[in-house]
Amino acid sequence: MTDPNPHAVPSVPLTETEDRQWASFAHLGGIIGFLPSLIIWLVFKDRGSFTNAEAKEALNFQITVTIAQVAIQILAGMLAVVTFGIGFLFGGLAWVIIIVSIIFSIMGFLKAKDGIAYRYPFALRLIK
Repeated sequence: MTDPNPHAVPSVPLTETEDRQWASFAHLGGIIGFLPSLIIWLVFKDRGSFTNAEAKEALNFQITVTIAQVAIQILAGMLAVVTFGIGFLFGGLAWVIIIVSIIFSIMGFLKAKDGIAYRYPFALRLIK
């Protein structure tokens, strides 16, 4: 049986510094959404245990934030229809979620860059 990809390079484990660096970037990427955390987790999950754990934590939090924002927008839209537009004020809660997400992402970045595991105070643990 032949190797399906003979040009594949075996993954090299991350050094401790690189492991902390990519783990912290996974948290910091949460400022712009869940894609940075997802990409970092998919690329580095097998190369560094700290990056694997922290990127999953950041990804779970960002997925939770995305779900909350979509739910709020749907609810605000429905309330706007029922209340003839006043319900859109409820959509302002999405800005509060964005600000809280940025604050927690920065806190996670600061902890991870020092090599300390960070656990978000609320997150659906969808990726284990």
